[in-house]
Amino acid sequence: MSDRRPRQAWRRPQAEPPAAASPEATEERRSVVQASLYRDGRRVSSPATLAETFRQLREHPDGMAWIGLQRPTEEELHSLAAEFDLHELAVEDAMEAHQRPKLERYGDTLFVVLRAARYLDAQEEVEFGELHIFVGPDFLITVRHGAAPDLSTVRRRMEKDPELLALGPEAVLYAILDAVVDGYAPVVAGVQNDIDEIETEVFGGDPAVSRRIYELSREMVEFQRATRPLVGMLHGLMAGFAKYGTDEELQRYLRDVADHVTHTSERVDGFRQALTDILTVNATLVTQQQNAEMRALAEAGFEQNEEIKKISSWAAILFAPTLVGTIYGMNFDNMPELHWAGGYPFAVVLMAVVCTSLYVVFKKKDWL
Repeated sequence: MSDRRPRQAWRRPQAEPPAAASPEATEERRSVVQASLYRDGRRVSSPATLAETFRQLREHPDGMAWIGLQRPTEEELHSLAAEFDLHELAVEDAMEAHQRPKLERYGDTLFVVLRAARYLDAQEEVEFGELHIFVGPDFLITVRHGAAPDLSTVRRRMEKDPELLALGPEAVLYAILDAVVDGYAPVVAGVQNDIDEIETEVFGGDPAVSRRIYELSREMVEFQRATRPLVGMLHGLMAGFAKYGTDEELQRYLRDVADHVTHTSERVDGFRQALTDILTVNATLVTQQQNAEMRALAEAGFEQNEEIKKISSWAAILFAPTLVGTIYGMNFDNMPELHWAGGYPFAVVLMAVVCTSLYVVFKKKDWL
């Protein structure tokens, strides 16, 4: 993985350690999660500060330093850069975070960026963390931005296997890669359960499911950004096995990690496609429901209109005799029909003819 040279042949720039009681040392204790020195795969000391770690590593050039930091200060990263000759571009990336997963080589130092993930059951959400790793001939530095991953389990696992830890920083890097990739498995299971629930909600007509689909789709986009670059990164590491003389055990280790990453990446791609299909189905069902509601409203309006037609028709029919009766009921002296013997029969016949005519007209128009 890296071009390992004899410990005595590799020299790092000499840096003046800060005073133990300085404010920087106090801040350092808060940022340094754990710093340990190893020799032949076994821990020999656990310095409390970076300055003490640098001093002990210079005194034992055949050892390996494993330094874990969480959200370190700019002064701490500059101190590490001066001590281990880290490239300024890699240090700048480690300061700012929000980097895409990548692998860069700067001389003897390998810089790796990983995106870890964990599933939060209570919120039913995926939380992402960022991990920056510097791998040198006799040191490994991890810089965490976020709660994931938990590297303490990786450290305990490696310390239980001194033979593997004795292979150097490359072995620790592969163990961290394996832990990050293994951490994807609970996320995949949680997302699969969410998708199953969403499918039930979609066909159950839950109006809030669209928002849940959208939020989970955004998380899957982030998940894709975390897993897809890893496939190329691991294949790049495997391509350098022969050039950098990677141990055969580590080669098998990395191939297994690459298989898991490929499987996870394919599952995430499948999740995103499934969510896209579900969103389409949900939109179709919502449209069908809206059409059914509009059709029901139209039918109700049609029925109401038919009733109004009937009421209006009967009102017109009843209004005709009322009009005739009203005219003949005014009792004016100069109305010629008042003293006509056939006036009453004429008025009755007139009412019947008008009512019958209106009835026939409304019947032909299907108003009655």
